[in-house]
Amino acid sequence: MSQPETRYTTVGNDRIAYQLLGEGPLDLVATQGQWGHVDLDWEDPAIARFYRRLASFSRLIRFDPRGSGLSDPRPSDGREPWRHWSEDLLAAMDAAASQSAAILASIDGGPLTLELAAAFPERVRALVLINPVARYGTAPDYPEGHPPEALHQFLEFTRRYYGTERWVRAGNPSLTNDEYALRRQAKQARATASPRAAAEMFANQQKMDARPILRSIRAPTLVMVRRNYRWVSVPQSRYVAANIPGARFVELPGGDSSPFWETPEMVLDHVEEFLTGVRHGGEPERMLVALLFSDIVGSTKRAADLGDGAWRALLDRHDGILREQVGLFGGKVANQSGDGSLSIFENPRRAIECALALQSALRHICIDLRVGIHFAEVERREDGEVGGLGVHVGARVMACASAGEVLVSRTVRDIVMGSRYEFADRGTHELKGVPGRWQLYAVSLP
Repeated sequence: MSQPETRYTTVGNDRIAYQLLGEGPLDLVATQGQWGHVDLDWEDPAIARFYRRLASFSRLIRFDPRGSGLSDPRPSDGREPWRHWSEDLLAAMDAAASQSAAILASIDGGPLTLELAAAFPERVRALVLINPVARYGTAPDYPEGHPPEALHQFLEFTRRYYGTERWVRAGNPSLTNDEYALRRQAKQARATASPRAAAEMFANQQKMDARPILRSIRAPTLVMVRRNYRWVSVPQSRYVAANIPGARFVELPGGDSSPFWETPEMVLDHVEEFLTGVRHGGEPERMLVALLFSDIVGSTKRAADLGDGAWRALLDRHDGILREQVGLFGGKVANQSGDGSLSIFENPRRAIECALALQSALRHICIDLRVGIHFAEVERREDGEVGGLGVHVGARVMACASAGEVLVSRTVRDIVMGSRYEFADRGTHELKGVPGRWQLYAVSLP
């Protein structure tokens, strides 16, 4: 399934952007509350995979509420934000000819969706709430909430850092070491709302109190919460589940606000089983990627010569440069262990450019790498790593490289033939555990 067409429907004179994906028997609305950018979401592979898995068992509806993303500004008519948001969601459902849908809500979508389910029970067939709250602030009969000073600090943090990598890192700590994803999500936040608008949204959310309506909700409900999410506590989400008749409660590992990057398959398995009664799991995703393997030359001797402390400090500098360079060339570090790493790129040219830049940068701190690059179809595993024969080939290509050398398979050489790179034939090799003989080339710039 490719990126779906972005369409528009209306609420009065306002235009609402929405998308449809999938042909399953169940209608499912996925929302992050007052936040959204239905186009930019598809630029993040993890988000795209998440939505495609949802669309494998549903007809998925997504929309940008007014005041966010591709939709018109929010009206200034004095009504509560949840009413505007509910109008937008229902308009997207109407445009999709959906009479009743399940709703999957994260970020601030929890309290908004609770209000919708209470006001329009005939339109909501089920609820899946991730990190939800009924009320953000504490109250005499609600010790689960945050104290006023914490809410104030959060708003100040939003005004100061919204749209920056620091903001993304605070909300989704699993991305801390993924510089490319941090930059991408910071860019998306800026496209979604301005810092002032974001702070105003959060200020409005802090006024919401959905506790009185919880027991009136009749839709089957699944509540999931991250164990270490800093902005919503486990007791806050457990309160929601305990007060909705028949609701299920699941405590998830991790601390992300969004479900896309941290144990996404675990989240998706719970969602699919709850909504359909079965857990098929997603088909293993296969991708055609460039694999860049690197290894520090002479690492054991360097560690012995330097001692543990100095060697650890040098490794930390290596790791920082590695992640910086991989991110700059649009790649992602898929695995890193000690002195070795595997990074993936969308095409061999970027992998080669990254490898040459990485070699140059690390020479300044007296580190030599051997690098191997292969282009192949791989299988993405649930833990985010990749596997398959192509991975083994790439590792064996790297093992054949000399110190300071970038070695590529003939597959890579043939794809970028005619480019500005020079290729020196290094002969044919038997790669341990891999069938056949493989012709390898050392790549360099003229």
